[in-house]
Amino acid sequence: MQISFSFIIPVYNRPNEIDELLLSFSKLQKVINYEIVIIEDGSSETALNIVNKYKDLLDISYFFKENSGPGDSRNYGMKHAKGNYFIILDSDCILPPQYLDEVQKSLEEDFVHCFGGPDAAHDSFSNVQKAINYAMTSFFSTGGIRGHKNSVDKFQPRSFNMGLSKEAFIKTDGFGKIHPGEDPDLTIRLWKLGYNTRLIPAAFVFHKRRISWSKFYKQVGKFGMVRPILNLWHPETQKVTYWFPTLFVVGLIISVVLYISIQLDWLLYTYLFYYFVVFIDALLKTKSVYIALLSLLAINIQFVGYGIGFYKSTVALQILNKDPKEYFSELFF
Repeated sequence: MQISFSFIIPVYNRPNEIDELLLSFSKLQKVINYEIVIIEDGSSETALNIVNKYKDLLDISYFFKENSGPGDSRNYGMKHAKGNYFIILDSDCILPPQYLDEVQKSLEEDFVHCFGGPDAAHDSFSNVQKAINYAMTSFFSTGGIRGHKNSVDKFQPRSFNMGLSKEAFIKTDGFGKIHPGEDPDLTIRLWKLGYNTRLIPAAFVFHKRRISWSKFYKQVGKFGMVRPILNLWHPETQKVTYWFPTLFVVGLIISVVLYISIQLDWLLYTYLFYYFVVFIDALLKTKSVYIALLSLLAINIQFVGYGIGFYKSTVALQILNKDPKEYFSELFF
């Protein structure tokens, strides 16, 4: 089929991010017809003035709606889009010039109804953002599930950089009202309908993610809480590896206690060796000793936040038989 692209971008109180993102659109390498659909999700600080600044440069549609969460906002945008293939981005992304060219080339060579792309850290990002980016993308912390070429499992696209055909959107009704977790939920439902998903490694974006440690901890905590809910909805997707962050944190505590109490050192040395490997890998990737050290902190925050969230949610759902929408109301819209 002839592909016509619509970029779907929900935004909530982040006009400055939209400014950076739209500026990167204006620098795309190849002239490919596309439209941009921006959905203002009930913001008190709107991006309308920013959008108007680019009206003469870009084909932009702007919609304002009541706050209903990113998943529902993406669905709203796709319903109002003109294209037959949607590319969903977060507002805190920046596109490299070759992005759309890489997407079109990949889909023309081997069409797929849903794709995902990885993310990278832009030179302009803060050291904390670069460290968090490493923690969220490294094989040593996530197993490559967020965009590594050698992913440990079937690739689950994430909605900060995700493509979805209009056909697949109609068949699935799009994203659910949970957040985070709406993107893996959609992917699993796509698989059940027989659609394939694929990583396009060259279609990466620069993704800012969280700008502080506290916000990062809160974010990964929610990731941990969401996974048992997805396991409840889709039991066939349960994996022992989802317990890894929780077990990592428990093991680290045990290793320190054993070393202090009975001078048992081999378990603690195992953890120190892991941190050494991660530090060297982060140093090679970031070319900065300081960012490599921050990456160790980021990974620990990631494991602690996710691990506690996962354990809390598992106990609530599987032992206490809580209703996820009532017990974790902050995750639903």
